[in-house]
Amino acid sequence: MFHEMIPAAESQARFDALIVATPRFSHECPLRDAVTVAGGRVLASVGWAEAPDHLEATATAPLLLLDARDVDDERLAATLYRIDGIATGRDLAIVAGVTREQIDIAGAGLIGRRVELLCDPEPGDWAATVAVWRALNGATMHDHVAESEAARLSRLNAEVARIADVLARLSRPQEPVGDPRDSVADGRASFAARAEEPIAIDPVEIRQVIRARRLRDKQFGKGLFEDPAWDMMLDLFAAHLERAEVSVSSLCIAAAVPPTTALRWIGRMSDAGLFERRADPFDRRRAFMGLTRTALDGMRAYVGMARAMALPLV
Repeated sequence: MFHEMIPAAESQARFDALIVATPRFSHECPLRDAVTVAGGRVLASVGWAEAPDHLEATATAPLLLLDARDVDDERLAATLYRIDGIATGRDLAIVAGVTREQIDIAGAGLIGRRVELLCDPEPGDWAATVAVWRALNGATMHDHVAESEAARLSRLNAEVARIADVLARLSRPQEPVGDPRDSVADGRASFAARAEEPIAIDPVEIRQVIRARRLRDKQFGKGLFEDPAWDMMLDLFAAHLERAEVSVSSLCIAAAVPPTTALRWIGRMSDAGLFERRADPFDRRRAFMGLTRTALDGMRAYVGMARAMALPLV
């Protein structure tokens, strides 16, 4: 069981959580269970209308659990904007559950280092994410678990272990491997020194690479060749060459993995300085994703070096 995977302490500080949901879901067991099983305390369950004011008046620094089901688009966009401002100022962590239709609205307001977006979450997703957040923030699970809680935890154990492994690896600092001269930045500089003029790249060429990658999935089945970071890099690079905009939901589709996994990778790539979010000037409920200047330079260098070495793009 997951609480046996993390050493227990005799004295453990509880954490506080604030649930934001519509009245129909504000007292739903999965969200409350996710907090109590992880050793936390639910401060309150509030509706979306009063959530920002309630949060501003809360003296502690709670984990925010946002359940966006049943929230209309205008209310969701306006409230996320205020909650995001408060959470950013106080460095609060957010776990938000959204539907597929709400990905763009949530992506416009919540993608960040302290945000975990869950798409159409099952009860186990809430519990696993809160438990892993608890572990990664240096706290431990309670050693004494009530019988009813232990039974629920046992049912959720497999999901918790899986997500714990993924999030632990994603949160670990990436160590440089091999000769520093092999980095993208150094390779780009080396190629730039040899290049006499900017290379011309046809977006059709990049789209063909993407089609070839999807062909593998068709032949061997999904899940065997998952590489969401590179799939999204290729899609954004092609869109840049086409002068097209890419919404968060479209980028999730391009990742060829479940939406929650794609959203997690978008956050990681943004933190790495490769993806950037751009607000839609005509619709605050939507944001576009694009490659940063560093990422664009790296992609051009990759294509240029591959051509110089007579290698295929993959």
